Amino acid sequence: MTERSTWEEFFDAHAPLYEDNVFTKNTVREVDFLLEELSLQPGSSILDIGCGTGRHSIELAKRGYTVTGLDLSSEMLSRAADAARSAGVNVNWIRSDATQFSLPGKYDGAICLCEGAFGLLGQRDDSIDQPLSILCNISRSLKPQAKMVLTVLNATAMVRRHTNKDVAEGSFDPITMVESSECPPREGLPPVAVRERAFVPTELILLFRLAGMSVLNVWGGTAGNWGRRTIDLDEMEIMVVAAKTAEPSA
Repeated sequence: MTERSTWEEFFDAHAPLYEDNVFTKNTVREVDFLLEELSLQPGSSILDIGCGTGRHSIELAKRGYTVTGLDLSSEMLSRAADAARSAGVNVNWIRSDATQFSLPGKYDGAICLCEGAFGLLGQRDDSIDQPLSILCNISRSLKPQAKMVLTVLNATAMVRRHTNKDVAEGSFDPITMVESSECPPREGLPPVAVRERAFVPTELILLFRLAGMSVLNVWGGTAGNWGRRTIDLDEMEIMVVAAKTAEPSA
């Protein structure tokens, strides 16, 4: 692991409250949707990148899948391990930066959801290299033709939300699609400086292609409103469904 990042600091402190977030309340329906998209039978192996407190990993394990959950935050993983024990399931938990991991096995499918890793930039991360490195690591971990599902921040919504004043003040960069802010991880704690990256579908298609994956569909992906539907310009997230077709070229 490299030096402690601002996102690691944020999520370690936020872990006790993570399951209180409104976007965590649809796990069962989301896993139903994921399994339809991944087209996998029980017993198949699934990699969950940016797994957080493990809600998707644990629900998948309950349904008979072999799951590996990877996350940067040791506190999130600790809570995930406790929750898995309480649920009576086994999940292989791995603490790693999504830009750096390398796993020995090949998986039948992968998920990276709710900005668990993708689009969360460190203070010195490049806005193209960082997400591409994550996709390449995921691609290298997948079997040929294996599918993955990703949800990311919607760039059109981010643009429509910001103003020229935000650009002048440095809180939003329209070139990199990066939003910079200071956010307290929970009440009573000092704010942490964070950077979040949003995406448009065309660049996602290109990034996936460079990582050896072909985008099959791009849909609206805001938590609580997943579906095979056109993206709403103002919704928070978009969803990408892709399949591995080659080894990464980047």
